[in-house]
Amino acid sequence: MGRKILFITTDQQRYDSLRCNGGTIARTPTIDALAARGINYDRARPQNVVCMPSRSTIITGQHVTTHGVWMNGVPLPEDAPSIAETLHDAGYATALIGKAHFEPLLDPFLRFRENRLGFERVTEPTSTHRGFDHLEFATHGAAGPLHYSQWIRNEHPEHVGSFYAVLDNELQVNASGGGDTNAPQVKMNPIPREWYHTDWVAEHTINWLNSLPEDRDWFCWMSFPDPHHPWDPPQSEVSRVNWRDLDLPEGYIADTAERERIIDGKLRHLRGWYDGTFVSNYEAPSRWVPASLTADQVREVNALVHVENELIDEAIARVLKAVDDRGWTNDLDVVFTTDHGEFQGDFGLLFKGPYHLESLMRLPLIWSPAPSAKMQPARVQTPVGLVSLAATFAHIAGVERPEYTEAARLPANDGESASLGHERVFTEWDSVLFGKIVRLRTISRGNFVCTAALDGTMSRRGEGELYDLANDPLQHVNLWDDPRYQATRDDLLDDLWLNMPVAREPVRAVDAPV
Repeated sequence: MGRKILFITTDQQRYDSLRCNGGTIARTPTIDALAARGINYDRARPQNVVCMPSRSTIITGQHVTTHGVWMNGVPLPEDAPSIAETLHDAGYATALIGKAHFEPLLDPFLRFRENRLGFERVTEPTSTHRGFDHLEFATHGAAGPLHYSQWIRNEHPEHVGSFYAVLDNELQVNASGGGDTNAPQVKMNPIPREWYHTDWVAEHTINWLNSLPEDRDWFCWMSFPDPHHPWDPPQSEVSRVNWRDLDLPEGYIADTAERERIIDGKLRHLRGWYDGTFVSNYEAPSRWVPASLTADQVREVNALVHVENELIDEAIARVLKAVDDRGWTNDLDVVFTTDHGEFQGDFGLLFKGPYHLESLMRLPLIWSPAPSAKMQPARVQTPVGLVSLAATFAHIAGVERPEYTEAARLPANDGESASLGHERVFTEWDSVLFGKIVRLRTISRGNFVCTAALDGTMSRRGEGELYDLANDPLQHVNLWDDPRYQATRDDLLDDLWLNMPVAREPVRAVDAPV
């Protein structure tokens, strides 16, 4: 049998949030240690830059055009392939504790099984769900039917209203602000730290691990809802980072005229969103205008994100100590990543959406193999995708790569990359909202990232963005129309269209907004 696997995900976390990746604010010693003794991927990419499509890619090992979850609100079919099911069939105990989000969360009639399991407080269903024996779901607050929400309502009902209300009275994504700067989706949360969802996920992971016999192989997906908005960590922890002491992030452009000049060099739907005239996705409040964001609001949001990342790191430390107490450390692989990034002030923006920029596409990804595997630490520069995770878990477990997967396992070093086929990574976007259409296809290869627009409301085939990340890591200069880079652009586009998986028909309907 293979080795035990602890798969840790956060939600909406930037690559540079970790000290091992150049971060300077949040203290992340636990994750940094995993990187130091493992393999740290400098150019990890999602196959979509929002939750449901990206998480569906992780569990299926398939690109978005194959598994069909093309935007949030499109449920992954219950019979879709799942690496958890493959491992379960190979004899592994399997659990998912925290945020799943393979199905819509806005589900008042409980059409989807994940919501029904939470509402009925079922943790070990009679038949596995997507290959998991044990399931305890959480999201970003106390609303909804999931296990954490039920737990808050039953055990600590006085804190149901402590979290930020994501939906307003008209069921719009809430744009109201809070904190010291009235930043959007910020709230001081009076809930005690030990009842907040980060510690709840860690505690329930430890409880499940302690229920297993010593000789059982296991795969545990521990999925933290933070640092995704809303930004409402426990108020007792907010003093860890004083927002007034923070410098503005490197990607923030303070001069308004210069910021807008750079935005105008990108695909036009970004300027439309910035001005509040083109709302094209559910990923940010529709009534919030990014151009209104102030420098101090950026500082306060960043401070709260750093606090949430520190709490996650400390929660992971508790779980790893519990693993060590069971005597499993020598036989445990830990994989850490997130589903997509966050603007967090870059270009004067917050949140996410149909924008294939490094803020959203460059992800932390760390594979810390078990000491018994005797693999060497490495820092991998080759672009890799989350689509490779399923095959990597099969590799760790000692089972053959499943036929349904569309990418080889992660390379252990740059020398392995070419032989495993890691030459290019694809990221896709399709959205239709309020009659507005955005369709993007991106290839990341070497130091270049090239995004082609398909026909949409504000774009036409033949438009796009091209960046040389070696010389322009902040993506200020779009080289798409630069004649000096025409050959590079055309070569990348040929590679994209030749190797991109073909979309399956018919396209599935959107069942709910989120």
